[in-house]
Amino acid sequence: MTQSPPRITKAVIPAAGLGTRFLPATKATPKEMLPVVDKPAIQYVVEEAVAAGLSDVLMVTGRNKRPLEDHFDRNYELESALTRKGDADRLAKVQESSDLATMHYVRQGDPKGLGHAVLCAAPHVGSQPFAVLLGDDLIDARDQLLSRMVEIQEHEGGSVIALMEVDPEQIHLYGCAAVETTAESDVVRVTGLVEKPEPADAPSNLAVIGRYVLDPAVFDVLRTTEPGRGGEIQLTDALQQMAADESIGGPVHGVVFKGRRYDTGDRGDYLRAIVRLACEREDLGPDFKAWLRRYVTEEM
Repeated sequence: MTQSPPRITKAVIPAAGLGTRFLPATKATPKEMLPVVDKPAIQYVVEEAVAAGLSDVLMVTGRNKRPLEDHFDRNYELESALTRKGDADRLAKVQESSDLATMHYVRQGDPKGLGHAVLCAAPHVGSQPFAVLLGDDLIDARDQLLSRMVEIQEHEGGSVIALMEVDPEQIHLYGCAAVETTAESDVVRVTGLVEKPEPADAPSNLAVIGRYVLDPAVFDVLRTTEPGRGGEIQLTDALQQMAADESIGGPVHGVVFKGRRYDTGDRGDYLRAIVRLACEREDLGPDFKAWLRRYVTEEM
């Protein structure tokens, strides 16, 4: 009898970055805790993992990241105060984050790059496939990217990465994939990966965005991966080895995502993400859009 692949239940969220692009706001506050409307960015990411069936979440943190742990923990004093006031709505919002998932934490002692952060998860993940979600990319809850990636991994084995078409002139900001088509329109076979290539050297305009479903063989590859671009251990370099040799953890596929993605990695896109999400909220959208129309008409 053919043994079914292990069910993916674990998600890893690297969150050890210093957030230097958002200084001075991130001097004492983790960038992952910056609010997107009325929730910190990191909560959207955990909610996405849980919605895809990944209820065991490991966060890879660093120094000065304790507020991340506090946010997903209980706050009995605040809950008690809200209970005494009879404020059931706000009480439910406070309790929501602590009830989302089973949370675990490990520190990345040295900032050696995304590949090293993923490697820090090896003792927790063990020999199971797992997902990696980067907090700079928020995927709209109505677009089932991660669920689709899990589905492909469980069917095809190996690893699956999220890809998105970008303007060729912007490809130098991303990892870039060389691909072959498959029978499914949204799935490609990844044959190679390049970290932040110059446009003239890019094999495609398919950029790697911050969602991965990985075979645990990636840990052995990362242990021997030399520092690459920026002097850091790059996850892209490890996946390039795996794409070139399927005996290392199986094939690498890509899901080409055409849905709604909110990039909070820089200040301009962070502001645009807040505006877009606020406009789509039933409780905020109508009034906010009306004000926005007046502002654009009168002030701009």
